Amino acid sequence: MRSKVSTIFIVMLGFIANISFSQNGNDTVLFINGNKIITTVTDTTNGLITFKNPKKPKKFKTVDNDDVFSITNGKGEEIIYAYDTLTGNELTVEEMRYYIAGQQDARRVIKGRVGFWTNLLVSAGAGATGSFLTPIVPFAVAGILGLPKVKIKEGSVSKPEYANQDAYLMGYEKEGKRKRKIKSILGGGIGLIVGLGTSVILKANGDQLIK
Repeated sequence: MRSKVSTIFIVMLGFIANISFSQNGNDTVLFINGNKIITTVTDTTNGLITFKNPKKPKKFKTVDNDDVFSITNGKGEEIIYAYDTLTGNELTVEEMRYYIAGQQDARRVIKGRVGFWTNLLVSAGAGATGSFLTPIVPFAVAGILGLPKVKIKEGSVSKPEYANQDAYLMGYEKEGKRKRKIKSILGGGIGLIVGLGTSVILKANGDQLIK
């Protein structure tokens, strides 16, 4: 009798542990933009995916299927992305894998320091003039800096064979330019504040650059 009770107790503990595990992040969601989160997916119906917010486990987030590439768990990988030229998904599943890998590598490697400091200095100089056109400078500079082609840095490719894939190069290029622009705008914003502060001080002393 005791043996049966012990067996039942052990089974129940295993069941409870199983439930606990399933509620504490056993699904890996890979997004089209290359971001990846570990969470618990609770629903995948009606073209939507609902999962626990990793930062706030008691709350849930819902995204469109179009934002997700796949969901991976103990059962394997479930591909959510679907190749469909009518909806704009012009890359095949395999090409999208390369595209995502390109984004991930670019995000990991590209720092955008040149754009940050260039925009900071230019915007600071513009801000110091006190011109009413000054606020557009950080965005104009970021736009210009985002034009040049993004070169793949040596050693930045996670798998050498990826460099021969057009989809990978597309993803790397897109993310590289996006990160370059964001860093540039950040630097421009800081420069603008410094420049405008300088302009105020100069005006207070009667020494503004543009009268």
